[in-house]
Order: sequence, then C-alpha cells, then structure tokens
Amino acid sequence: MLLHVSNEIGRLARLMLGDRRANFTVMVALSAPVALALAAVAIDEASIYTERREAQAMVDLAAITAASNITNVQTAVVTTLTDNGMPNVVVQGSGQTIAPAVGKTVVSVTPGRYAASTTDVTQRFQAGVTPYNAVRVTLKKIPARYFASSLIPTPVIGTQATASMTPQATFSVGSRLLSLNGGILNALLSGLIGGNISLSVMDYNSLVSADVSVLSFVDGLATQLNLTGVSYSDVLASKATIGQIATAMANVPGLGNTAKVALQTIASKATSTVKIPLSHLIDLGSVGSLGLGQKPAGLGVDANALGMLTTAAGLANGSKQIDLNVGVTIPGALSTTLAIAVGEPPQSSPWLAVDEVGTIVRTAQTRIKLVTKIGAGNTGIGGGITLLSVSLPLHLEVAYAEAKLTDISCPTGPDSIKVSIATRPGIVEGHLGDSSSAGFADFTKEETFSNTEIAGVSLLIIPLLSVVGSAAFEMANNTATTLTFNKAEIDAKTIKTAYTQNLTQSLTTSLVSNLSLTANLLGLPLNLNTLLGFVKPPVVALLNGVAAPVDSLLTDLLGTLGVRVGEADVRVTGATCGRSVLVQ
Repeated sequence: MLLHVSNEIGRLARLMLGDRRANFTVMVALSAPVALALAAVAIDEASIYTERREAQAMVDLAAITAASNITNVQTAVVTTLTDNGMPNVVVQGSGQTIAPAVGKTVVSVTPGRYAASTTDVTQRFQAGVTPYNAVRVTLKKIPARYFASSLIPTPVIGTQATASMTPQATFSVGSRLLSLNGGILNALLSGLIGGNISLSVMDYNSLVSADVSVLSFVDGLATQLNLTGVSYSDVLASKATIGQIATAMANVPGLGNTAKVALQTIASKATSTVKIPLSHLIDLGSVGSLGLGQKPAGLGVDANALGMLTTAAGLANGSKQIDLNVGVTIPGALSTTLAIAVGEPPQSSPWLAVDEVGTIVRTAQTRIKLVTKIGAGNTGIGGGITLLSVSLPLHLEVAYAEAKLTDISCPTGPDSIKVSIATRPGIVEGHLGDSSSAGFADFTKEETFSNTEIAGVSLLIIPLLSVVGSAAFEMANNTATTLTFNKAEIDAKTIKTAYTQNLTQSLTTSLVSNLSLTANLLGLPLNLNTLLGFVKPPVVALLNGVAAPVDSLLTDLLGTLGVRVGEADVRVTGATCGRSVLVQ
C-alpha cells in the first residue's frame, strides 16, 4: 500500500515536471514587479533626459539674451526663462545658497569678461572682471517624476551656459583743424618727411574734409609691400615709409580728385626713408584677423585723411626735432625762431583704433620752443634809462591727450547704440625761460628751466643792465570727461571736445602775467627794485603786445599736429553692437 502511494506521487511529480505549459505564467507573475519597476525608471530617466536638454536649451537662450543686455543681465535671464515656461524662477545672489525644490527653479547670473585669446579654456571667462562682455548662467531644478520616485532618489538637474558679445567701435583723438595755415602746414610736413612740400590751403582743405576707408588703405599698402594671402593685422605688423603711406591713401576708392592729387604730390616729394611701424598708426583689434579684401559686418572703419597723414609724418620723423621757418610775420617782432619736437605714442596706443571696451588711443607728445625778439625802439623810460630790446622765449609741452572707450550699449537694438569715450585733454605746461637744448627732443627726461634775459636796458646810454626772469604755468584735467555718441552722431562722424577746465587765460598772456624779473648790473644780480619799477611796465606791455599773434601761431601749429591746447577732440566713425554667441 505504501509502495503504491509512493509510486503514485512519483508519477504525478514526473508529470508535473514534464508539463511546461504553466512555466511562462509563473515567470511572468514573478518578474512582473521587476519589469514594471524597470519601466518606471526608464520612463522617468527618459523624461529627466528630455527635461535636462530642454533646460540646457533655455539656459543657452538666457545667456545669449543676457549677453545682449549686459547692463540688465538678471532681468534678461528671468524674463527669458519665464517666457519659455520655466516655473517660479528665483535668482541666487552672490554668497547665497538656495536649494531647488519642486516647482522652483534656481538660477545664478554672473557677468564677467571673456577673452578668447587665453590659451587655458577654463580661464577664458573671468567672473566679475570689468568691462563686462560676457554672462555665465547656471540653473538648478528638480525634474518631474512620474513612476519611480519611490524607487530611486530624485536628482537635481544642473545646467550652465556662457555667452559673450563683443561690440566694437572705431574712434580717434585729436585730429581736427578748425582753420588752416598753409605756410605752417607746408613747413611742418617738409620738416617731418623731407622734401619741399608746397600745397595750397585748398589742397589741405580737401584733406581735412576727406575720410579714408582704412581697410582699403591697408589693402593698398599690402600691394606696395608685396604682401598676399595675409590678414590686415599681418600688414599692420609691417613697416612703411611716409611715401608709401601717402600713395596708399591716394589710391583709396572714393577719394576726391583734389585730395588725391595732394596726396600724390606729398608722396612724390617725401624723401624720408624712415619706415614707421604701422601698428603705431592703426589698431584694428579683432577686425585685423579678417583677410585682405574682407569687410566687417555693420562696422565702418574710416579716418580723416589729414589727421592720418600728419600722424604718420610725425612717426616718420627719425630725429624727432624740426627747426622751422614758418614765414609768419608777428607785428612788432624783429625775428621768430621755432623748433618742434614730436614724441611717439606708446606702442599699445595708436592714433586710431577699432576695438572693444577698454581700448585707449592717444595723441603724440609735443614740445615747442618759440623765441620772439621784440623791437623796443630804444624806448626812453626816464631817468636816463632806455629799453633796448625785449625777448619772449616761450617753451610749451603738450602731453598725451587720451581717449578710452568705456562703454558700448544697445539697450533696445542697433538703432539705440551709444558709445562712451572717457577723454582727458592734453596736459599743457608752459615756461618763459631758458632750457638746455640737448634734452629738447628727449622725451624720456623732463626739461629744466632757468632765468633768461628778457630785456636789455641801458643806463645813461651805457648798456650795462639786463633784466632776467622766468615764469611757468600748467593746465590739466586729472579727471576724464565722458563723451557719449548716439547713432546719429556716429553716422555723421560728429566731433566732440573735452576741455581743460582750469584754462582761464590765453597761454602767453598767463605766462607774461606770472613773469618774475630781476636785474643784473655788470653780470651781478643786485636788488634794483627801483630800477625794475621803471622797467617792468614797458617790458610787460611789449610782451602783451605780441601775446595774441603768438597764441594764434601756437594754436595753428598745434592744430596742424592734431593737438589742441587744453582740448581733446574725439570722433567715433563706426560702431556695432556685435552678436551674442555661446562660448562655453
């Protein structure tokens, strides 16, 4: 009986083991929870991946928008994210830590400066460094979960984007002439570049009114220098003579015929073989990376023809000093001698620049020595005292007039563009006195001045006395004046001027009024106050009589050099808002 039962159980077991029809059902029943869990995780992971990509796209867009509105970055980011469906956007300030939560998006917005030229990619964006040209946006949020929230921890989506926008402007400083003196211009250019320049005021007026396309000018220089297949920066890294520069300017398309002929004449007369570094004349910034013949979109690069020519001539003057016979007659003057020393701007500061915020341009430093001998006509003063002659030894130094591009903004688009230039007029220092001629053209040293003979006096017809003296004054602005140009003014190439605020008198008159005189008898300085009381009034009267024409001569001369006494003239000839792009 027991055996029979055992056999029956064995038979049933064998039947069950041999019948596989129910195995699949059992396996499905056992694996269904696992499969459902995996499906839930897969669906949620796919959802998180999609949400992360959408978040990255929105952060990219927010960074681009913020870079285009660099003065209002937080509002730009929040508005962009909110308009694109990002819920409850909260901005995390510097030093704050805000945890994201369901239904709350946390962003941090960091303006800074992006330098594409930096080799280390991780160091290209410098947070907080001004002037700003880039924005980094970081976003954190909790993604939506549908099925697997109880199986795996809810992750935090973190995305980041950096966008940069590089607006550019073309600007120059100190290249304006209100009036022209043909004799001074001819003498100055002849002295600077050699040869014998003899052009009419009409010729110079045509150069004053003409603007030259700088890129076309560089194209012409490349042809003369036999440079092909290169960029504009490659050409500006070369050197050229003033003759080559004038020729290239004359060949720029669109130049008027009178200006063209004047430049051709200057080119043919120039004998100077000095080659100037073209980078001292022009800085094209990032535009320089373009190949020859290419033009930057939306940015015109023009420069005044006479301003460029006189600046190049100053750079081409190897000796840095010119002695001029300007052929100017000053009423009451017996003779006038004039010497000019032209300095050179720093290599990083050319006369014209095309670049972004932070770029600086400067005029060249200039020293002038003007000695005017005035006929006294043996003026009898009284008491046997006769005034024989009077001398006006005037020394003038004009340091750099500086213009710094501080801001380019486009608050509502290209038509709203504004360019701000922080401008410091040239520091002007004047002396009446004597200086060592050896250091006149050495701009690495300050000139020193001492008493010099101002007047010769005879006592009882014996020329025993000399009146010596000196005077000095300085006018300068230590604080820059901000000049702002809108689109209409940029299109019109409007000139704006920053003035030295403490200039209250004319140059020569202020020096004469500060003149301190002493008398020498037989070469010995003695206290001859009574004598000076008689002598000083007619001496000062004679000096004041020539002050106005001397001032006019100096103004014309400095204007020809592109420098205004106590003024800095700035032009913005082109500007573009640029285009905001992702950089990291």
